Amino acid sequence: MDAQDAGTDPAWLPPAALSAVGARRTLIRGAGGPLVDTVYGEVAEACARFGGSVERGGRGADAAASYGLVLDVGGAGWGDESFTHARANATTTITAPGERGLLHGLFHLVRLGEGAFQGERAPETHRPALPLRMLDHWDNVAVHPVMGQVERGYAGGSLFWADGRAREEPQRIRAYARLLAACGINAVAVNNVNVHEVEAHLLTDRIGEVAALAELFRPYGIRTHLSVTFAAPMVLGGMPTADPLDAGVKGWWADATARVYDAIPDFGGYVVKADSEGQPGPFAYGRSHADGANMLAAALEPYGGTVHWRAFVYDHRQDWRDRTTDRARAAHDHFAPLDGEFAANAVLQVKHGPMDFQVREPVSPVIGAMPRTRLAVELQVTQEYTGQQRHVCWLGPMWSEVLRFRPDGETAVGGLADGLVAVSNVGDDPYWTGHPLAQANLYTFGRLAWDPGADPRAVLGEWIALTFPDAPERLVSGLHAVLDGSWRTYEKYTAPLGVGFMVQPGHHYGPSVDGYEYSPWGTYHFADRDGVGVDRSAATGTGYAAQYAKVWADVYESPRTCPDELLLFFHHVPYEHVLHSGRTVIQHVYDTHFEGVAEVEAAREVWTSLADVVDAARHARVAERYEEQLRSAREWRDQINSYFSRKSGVPDARGRRIY
Repeated sequence: MDAQDAGTDPAWLPPAALSAVGARRTLIRGAGGPLVDTVYGEVAEACARFGGSVERGGRGADAAASYGLVLDVGGAGWGDESFTHARANATTTITAPGERGLLHGLFHLVRLGEGAFQGERAPETHRPALPLRMLDHWDNVAVHPVMGQVERGYAGGSLFWADGRAREEPQRIRAYARLLAACGINAVAVNNVNVHEVEAHLLTDRIGEVAALAELFRPYGIRTHLSVTFAAPMVLGGMPTADPLDAGVKGWWADATARVYDAIPDFGGYVVKADSEGQPGPFAYGRSHADGANMLAAALEPYGGTVHWRAFVYDHRQDWRDRTTDRARAAHDHFAPLDGEFAANAVLQVKHGPMDFQVREPVSPVIGAMPRTRLAVELQVTQEYTGQQRHVCWLGPMWSEVLRFRPDGETAVGGLADGLVAVSNVGDDPYWTGHPLAQANLYTFGRLAWDPGADPRAVLGEWIALTFPDAPERLVSGLHAVLDGSWRTYEKYTAPLGVGFMVQPGHHYGPSVDGYEYSPWGTYHFADRDGVGVDRSAATGTGYAAQYAKVWADVYESPRTCPDELLLFFHHVPYEHVLHSGRTVIQHVYDTHFEGVAEVEAAREVWTSLADVVDAARHARVAERYEEQLRSAREWRDQINSYFSRKSGVPDARGRRIY
């Protein structure tokens, strides 16, 4: 089904993306099932448009030699996600042991285009490196008075909910499921991790609405998950306690979970934010996070479900005067001592950095500290702190750095994790992500979740080729020009050298250097007349650096060895401290903020030059966003430079205007 049928942008699956498949004579053979039906429907629609044909048959069907494409599935059911691609004697084949593998194999061919039907290709088996590749929607059923319909959403309203009710737009949701499957995502959570009272009822009397969503995701191999409140036995069951060791509480969850699986037999499991930013949790009963997670895991275990327990737990009522309390330490302090205590079907969901999705953070030390616990690394595709989809900021290079980081010096994060999870950046905007170029972030997340070692620039090339079929080289090179370095450009004109935040409180858009400096949220930069940065060393600071394995603890401990881009995250240094780059800290601040604005100006000019090779509506939307990005970048430059000029008293060596 085309996205245009749902009144939305086709994103990376425009009709032309399936032209190579649709031009062939295709045989689909083997067992049937709902995902095989999906594959047949995709191929049949493409054939109707591009002149090919498709047939279905059993294992004894016609000889493969008479077909240009053979799609062969070994068994029905969800099954294995792997597939094998080969080409011989003018026939391209995809063979898969299960239905999901066949679906992934089809979209693999779509990515290859005509290249899948040329020459000879020895059998090559593809399988996902990570079994769980999930999107968490922070969608509210009822409009929240502060966060609206979608918390940290920058692309309009929710796809699923509107004003307290389920939306009745099945075509749009099915089109969304199709886009997710095409980039390798296999799980979604359909409501906000901050579970308010209305949303709590999705677990019980409103489970039918979740089941309706699951029906739409199922044909594309995507399992549906639900965020639940830890206090559900009290909120929904009228019980006096939610103590995870209470027999009555365990029974309540077991009964509630049984009813969920009655409604959704392939339900994926629960997502839980507990004892974090005011959400209820096991601490109220003197219990550990392992106690809480394992209680829910036990309820899910008979059905093959999983509990995703978020590790975003910290003191959000800090005293800014107390420099011994460090928000960055919190997840490791809370969870590392519990390694080995979590159930086999409990997954600890850890933000990739220790703070909160900043444009630059070190990799969370939790990821390398819990070898006996299943971990999922959490990213943020919605650009809360990276321009909120008003700025071009392609995050593939940042995520790749995280996934390639080796916490122990040997094994990469992508090899330590059981899954990759991200906060969705999609809403009901016609372009899905508000900013058309922000679609690249969602696509890249899915592809890196499938293969954490993939070259992000090659993944971006896939997105460009799919989204803009038959694009002239000028458009391809122009898109690379504005996207490839956009993360580092954003970093240049915002908070420097890993210090983070410096944003407007609440909505987090735009600069406010001291916006959180005297707040209880623990997001400080400690700038004074002499220097800036947070001392997280073991010798003189909070000790955070020592949470890493020695190979990294030694690097981060000293300003002499700490990477420049993380210097202010780990150390409080004088403004005249000389970086490895040869520049002083204060000159780096001035230079990068001027450079960042210049790079946005240049990118805007590149985009302007592409008006004749991009459809008018898309071009206009991006051009409008570039005007806002440039305005905001200039504001960031001038506020940050003026703040540090006044604080330090050190002039810009290049004599540029600072206010």
